[in-house]
Amino acid sequence: MTRGGQAKDQDEPERRCIATGQSQSKAGLIRFVIGPEGRVVADLLGKLPGRGLWVAAERAALEAAVEKNCFARAAKSPAEVPKTLVAEVEAGLVRRLVELLSMARKAGLAVTGFEKVKDWLAKGQATVLIQAADGSERGKEKLHPPPGAAAFIGCLSGSEIGLAFGRDYAIHAALAAGGLTTRVVEEAARLSGLRGTGGAKALRERTRRRHE
Repeated sequence: MTRGGQAKDQDEPERRCIATGQSQSKAGLIRFVIGPEGRVVADLLGKLPGRGLWVAAERAALEAAVEKNCFARAAKSPAEVPKTLVAEVEAGLVRRLVELLSMARKAGLAVTGFEKVKDWLAKGQATVLIQAADGSERGKEKLHPPPGAAAFIGCLSGSEIGLAFGRDYAIHAALAAGGLTTRVVEEAARLSGLRGTGGAKALRERTRRRHE
């Protein structure tokens, strides 16, 4: 398991985090480049030109990279680090995740609403359960994720989930198997690292409460 929450694939190329010095697969890292004006820019899609500077998808690692300006040391050149970089990365990951969820909905791979999600889970159609971080715990505990280490996402707020489904607010959603679902899980793992929520830790806490 990578520090960003992804299952590690031995065939996947690894990169070294410039803040922690640890190597891991790219799925658990965020790529940055230094733009033409010397400003550090997050490359969330991995398509910007230039040498990649990688930071673990964890708030502590990213904050350390900003505070110590690890970017300049890694690039061996001056690098302007925006004070709002951490917030910009988090907002960018949220936008990316909402966009992917919206695409999954349009492709018929995602549903929202308690009854629809419950039906998908009962039929074994759902491979991932998504629940709002700010939703009622009592209501959320009525639904249980499918088997699997990456079968639960809880890093989004109800308004963020709702945005993906054209609603003001949504607590429950589910994803069926598919390529878009894989991408949602990958992006959610990175956002969870920044927010410190939504993965195995949240699921363990819910399980502990049920047995108290």
